[in-house]
Amino acid sequence: MVPQASLVSTGNESQVPNNLGDGLQVGASAASLVGFYGASPVVQPVSSGNTHTVTAGSTTSIFTNTTLDGGIGSTAYTVGDLVKALKQLGLIAS
Repeated sequence: MVPQASLVSTGNESQVPNNLGDGLQVGASAASLVGFYGASPVVQPVSSGNTHTVTAGSTTSIFTNTTLDGGIGSTAYTVGDLVKALKQLGLIAS
């Protein structure tokens, strides 16, 4: 059985403590709905599929459709994809 974290309320705020030292996962899958700072919860954002990719360390200009993968995995995102996802999740103001 996996231990479940308990919600702790302190005044007007709530916290989910993790005293196990093994990290905290938010959302069990890509289909889980997550939202921050009062934003409506959304599923995990996906790439727009644009394909103008640059090589790391190159002097190629970055355009709105330039994709970046961060050197991890095969999925690449445009800067627009990243800003849209951050706004939808409520991590930056829209």
